[in-house]
Amino acid sequence: MTTETTSSREPVGRFLGWLGLRHSRSGARPSGENAPDPGGSRQARGDLVAAIGRFLIDNDLDISPANLVIAHGAFSGSNPQLARQIAARAQSREGVTQLWIDEVTGGEADQDGRADLDRLMTRLETNLDAFQTRSKAAHQMTRDYGSELEEHLTDLEQLQKTGQIVSSLADLAKAMLERTRKAEDEMRRSEDEAKSLRRSLKRAKRDAEVDYLTGLPNRRAFEALLARHHREARETPIALSVAFCDIDNFKAINDTHGHDAGDRVLKVIADTLAQISDDHCHVARHGGEEFVMLFRGLTPAEAAQRLDDARERLASRRLINRKTDTPFGVITFSGGVADVFGYADPRAALKAADEALYRAKEAGRNRIEVA
Repeated sequence: MTTETTSSREPVGRFLGWLGLRHSRSGARPSGENAPDPGGSRQARGDLVAAIGRFLIDNDLDISPANLVIAHGAFSGSNPQLARQIAARAQSREGVTQLWIDEVTGGEADQDGRADLDRLMTRLETNLDAFQTRSKAAHQMTRDYGSELEEHLTDLEQLQKTGQIVSSLADLAKAMLERTRKAEDEMRRSEDEAKSLRRSLKRAKRDAEVDYLTGLPNRRAFEALLARHHREARETPIALSVAFCDIDNFKAINDTHGHDAGDRVLKVIADTLAQISDDHCHVARHGGEEFVMLFRGLTPAEAAQRLDDARERLASRRLINRKTDTPFGVITFSGGVADVFGYADPRAALKAADEALYRAKEAGRNRIEVA
């Protein structure tokens, strides 16, 4: 990041003031600031807002919803990989620009769009439930009405002494019965279409939580899984560990063999990690060349051992680019493991695991570190 100056601090002050987090010149505090702050949560939120404000203003970035989401992910600890990318870019000659932000984040910043999609799909499912309930009721009423009408029609046709009025009523009843049967057929088709739409919605929701390249769950699906397991493990005390894994020297693989070959290496790593996955071990692609894992019922040391076994199996393989018959050389990954219950919340544990991963990289790569 660029060095903070007086001119850059003033816009930050206005930004914090707009959010009601800046002290007035007279030293008075905003309303409620004198209240107790257990755990320093208010201070932490203020620091986060200040960091986001400095980042956007110092780098001349728009204060847009997308940039706020990106900055929050980087500075809150929810996206440590992005935080490292931003830190490295800030130290480079090019610096952080809006164009670079758009390129490096791609579609990951569109959280609001995905949330809107979730809400739309939920609303569609609710409407489908209501439609099917009403359709079934109408279908049953139509069927009952048709049966009753058919009985009356039979009675009318069996009358020996029918006048013109009765004959006309019988003809009218026949027409109404035919229309009733057509309506019943249309309702049945509508119910079939509703069932088909429901299947499509389920498929869309499933696809939205799967990484298209590796077939693993994506970060969004993993975060939901982690929240659920954290809640369950807290109620029935059980060990819970998280891990980050990152392919070593992946940029060199892409530069030497091309991105298609890099994608194939990603699949190999995904398959290697998936082999140790079961009902108590879950793996997902976090983004780029980084994977995230959840170990239920395993301490950090036990989880690290299982991950280290997978690392050794991969390092012993000699992979070849089949399209060019060029050896890839030794492909390895590094990892960091943390105890979820050793930190204030799962997000803090993920950050600790990422920091352990970074230590593994600094210590020479191809190793697993425990936070």
